[in-house]
Amino acid sequence: MKIKVDDIVKVISGGDKNEKGKVLSVDHQAGKVLVEGLNRVYKHVRRSQKNPQGGRLHKEMPMCASNLMVVCPQTSEPTRVGYRYLKDGSKERYAKKSGASLGVVSGPNPKYAS
Repeated sequence: MKIKVDDIVKVISGGDKNEKGKVLSVDHQAGKVLVEGLNRVYKHVRRSQKNPQGGRLHKEMPMCASNLMVVCPQTSEPTRVGYRYLKDGSKERYAKKSGASLGVVSGPNPKYAS
């Protein structure tokens, strides 16, 4: 999965379509992403010592990663993400539309240095 924690993503389908948010966590095995402020549901909570009032709480639920696109830091548009090797052999993610770097994934590897 090419979406990482702290990425800004845009929802491309579903109830929160066209909304943007920051990624809080990623579940690679299930293919789900938790995005700040999106896909909110009500959780009914019984009165307890921890929550003396009880009632309904808003909670963010994970959403499918296929419904999200990473937002390019340069153009602020949704873009696909690719991987490439730099001259020193380190691997980075980049925005395919603008070519802007999205951060280094792994350190220098002499095998891929050019």
